[in-house]
Amino acid sequence: MAIEQLTMPQLGESVTEGTISKWLVSVGDKVNKYDPIAEVMTDKVNAEIPSSFTGVIKEIIANEGETLPVGAVICTIEVEGEGTAAEAKQEEAPKAEETKGAAAQAPKKADRANKGRYSPAVLRLAQEHNIDLEQVQGTGLGGRITRKDLLKLIESGNIPKAGGQPAASSQPAPQPTPVQEAPKAEPAAVPKQAATSVPVHAGDIEIPVTPVRKAIATNMLRSKHEAPHAWTMVEVDVTNLVAYRDSIKDEFKKREGFNLTYFAFFVKAVAQALKEFPQINSMWAGDKIVQKKDINISIAVATDDALFVPVIKHADEKSIKGIAREIAELAAKARAGKLRPEDMQGGTFTVNNTGSFGSVQSMGIINYPQAAILQVESIVKRPVVKDGMIAIRDMVNLCLSLDHRVLDGLICGRFLARVKEILENISKDNTPIY
Repeated sequence: MAIEQLTMPQLGESVTEGTISKWLVSVGDKVNKYDPIAEVMTDKVNAEIPSSFTGVIKEIIANEGETLPVGAVICTIEVEGEGTAAEAKQEEAPKAEETKGAAAQAPKKADRANKGRYSPAVLRLAQEHNIDLEQVQGTGLGGRITRKDLLKLIESGNIPKAGGQPAASSQPAPQPTPVQEAPKAEPAAVPKQAATSVPVHAGDIEIPVTPVRKAIATNMLRSKHEAPHAWTMVEVDVTNLVAYRDSIKDEFKKREGFNLTYFAFFVKAVAQALKEFPQINSMWAGDKIVQKKDINISIAVATDDALFVPVIKHADEKSIKGIAREIAELAAKARAGKLRPEDMQGGTFTVNNTGSFGSVQSMGIINYPQAAILQVESIVKRPVVKDGMIAIRDMVNLCLSLDHRVLDGLICGRFLARVKEILENISKDNTPIY
């Protein structure tokens, strides 16, 4: 028998950590390969972790509610293999005594520095670049060293060498600290201050902060800390759009089996405008701005206690019917808790249907690391001046939040003007659904 380790998987291209929300197995349970063993939450998705082996759960290392970096060991499993029972015991001993709840067995050179809880990814990087982990200041939970910490050291060139002079670490180590730790320190401090400063009286209800709510809070706070938000709005006359959609919605539902929503028209218009104004479809990347080739529209879907942002891939290549289908399918999966990691990845611009709950004006927080988010507000009938006369028209506000590092008012104004133009010219004659 041999002991294998199961680690925190990467559940998204920008995900660096996950929170164990619920264990589905206990020590001693027999599991098959691909059986789900735990539920995990990130700021992007809820998912189940499958077992990579068939065997018996030997040790559960991560606790429910604990947040771990990608690659950190969460449990061990005893599997049939070529190793002997004695070898398996030898593997377990150091894990239980020296690195309880820590990372996978590492090469002996890295083991000398393994006084903390290091993930396999951290140990591998340390070995490859001869990094003395004892001289590294970690920014993870409890001061744990993360893969990101090591990558920043490697990028800076100020690497504390294993077996070398420690003098280099006294200077470089503090340098990344103010840049990297300052944003992380504030989110950790804010909840603590709120918890101690808010008096609790008889009849008050204390609601524990769930891992999902913590993930949302962390992501939103990061966006507000790092991206200088600006905001602009246009109002759009969608009278023709409303009339067109209302005239075909019943037939469409009967034929296709899902609803043709106003939102599908808005997403299509945004995708078309992004193709014409690719600067909006960009991301800030420190020393450069990355203009994305693919137009992948993130849509915000709210449940009773969480917010998910699944993605419509290549939205500019899809018909209004195709977009309507994806909106319906992704929203249903989000509310049923069945979104997969790939459903949440690759978004380049976010459209949020705030009008669905009656909002008429709002400023959204940008979906980091994207450069902008568009809030589609409620369609309301208002008296407006048209052709010198007062008329009742269907009007909607489009509110754009933008990252001012990437975008300026001029390009955003032109982009919104183009979205407005597309929407105001929708009609049966020039807007195919299929």
